Amino acid sequence: MIVLASASPRRRHLLEMLGIAHEVLPSDVDEARVPGEVPEAMAVRLAAAKALAGLAQRPDRLVLAADTVVTIDDQVLGKPEDTADAERMLAILSGRSHRVITAVALALPGGEVRERYDVTHVWFRELSPDTIAAYVATGEPMDKAGSYGVQGYGAVLVERVDGDFFGVMGLPLRLVVELLDAAGQPYRFTR
Repeated sequence: MIVLASASPRRRHLLEMLGIAHEVLPSDVDEARVPGEVPEAMAVRLAAAKALAGLAQRPDRLVLAADTVVTIDDQVLGKPEDTADAERMLAILSGRSHRVITAVALALPGGEVRERYDVTHVWFRELSPDTIAAYVATGEPMDKAGSYGVQGYGAVLVERVDGDFFGVMGLPLRLVVELLDAAGQPYRFTR
């Protein structure tokens, strides 16, 4: 059994979908961007920090963590502060493409951390102010980077995804399996 250092119900659901036994142990790290930090480095740094925070509490276990960064025009769109911020972000994304960078980190007993990241390009359809307001009113955007969830109501905002859909959801499963395999915990199909 691994430890999932995340409060995300989506990440938990994805591990359950694959039958990967896990304990949920959310980690609390400062998610502020370091000045001059590129989005890929930010995602990797935050995933590693979350994994190490989990390892500090469960030093004898493999600890999996992830971080998702949404970026457009050199801006990082984090989790919205309020509904106005969510509406602002969605207006920026409307009718355009953006990048979703999801890093995965696996902390091993002893303190070694292995990281990988994935970049997916997502295109939004044109969104009217009414569509944006109605989506924000669902509450779904409020805990998500970029103010949308591709696996929920936010699916209707998306025109196209080029890359790992699960990465956009917050956990690129192939990277998880690769990290677990490399750590001596090969994935096994279960029924």
